[in-house]
Amino acid sequence: MSAQPNAGFAREASRQILAGGSAGLVEICLMHPLDVVKTRLFGFYKGVLPPILAETPKRAVKFFTFEQYKKLLGYVSLSPALTFAIAGLGSGLTEAIVVNPFEVVKVGLQANRNKFTEQPSTMSYARHIIKTEGLGLQGLNKGFTATLGRHGVFNMVYFGFYYNVKNIIPVNKDPTLEFLRKFGIGLLSGTIASVINIPFDVAKSRIQGPQPVPGQIKYRTCFKTMATVYQEEGFLALYKGLLPKIMRLGPGGAVMLLVYEYTYSWLQKNW
Repeated sequence: MSAQPNAGFAREASRQILAGGSAGLVEICLMHPLDVVKTRLFGFYKGVLPPILAETPKRAVKFFTFEQYKKLLGYVSLSPALTFAIAGLGSGLTEAIVVNPFEVVKVGLQANRNKFTEQPSTMSYARHIIKTEGLGLQGLNKGFTATLGRHGVFNMVYFGFYYNVKNIIPVNKDPTLEFLRKFGIGLLSGTIASVINIPFDVAKSRIQGPQPVPGQIKYRTCFKTMATVYQEEGFLALYKGLLPKIMRLGPGGAVMLLVYEYTYSWLQKNW
């Protein structure tokens, strides 16, 4: 009796994971040139493979867990508006647990690029962190609370805003106008979420990046780091890098939502 429901769940989960992975893949392929433009004006797709390998499964986790939390919250007496926001928060926290070790390695490699005579591989650098600093909050999971805040707040606003506003604005019968309706809401979702969560992003970068004085840990915890940055550098320092972030995650966020929805719809009809 349980085989049929399990088979149904497996198929539905596969659709969500495939659609989420597709969303990440397309978003990276379209938006990666913006990362390259920051440092060079040629070779727009140079270095695109590592982000694809990292972001595709990450986005699959994001969308799959959002759908699962949304389904679980269906058993609780919550308004649809609150359901979308809480499911988004849950998906962001889950995503953060998965990606934080990779973020520590990535930030470390980027920050110490000039320090290495020969750039180490991702795996060898990860092993170096584990050997010298361990797996805990000073090692491979450094900046964990800031990453939880960054992804949790972003996804809460991103999914909450998108699905609530999409339900308010009437569906357009014209496919092109309907596409633009969804794209516009997705663009606003990514932009607003970026503005709200960037202080966590700044804190995460300070904690996971090189400390101002070698051998002394100045930036240790999320909210204390935010307070230190505010006191020493002012309120605007908590919003450093906002413009390039919006340029990436505004349209990128819209692309992900649209690719996910259209891919998921196609998979429902054809698989």
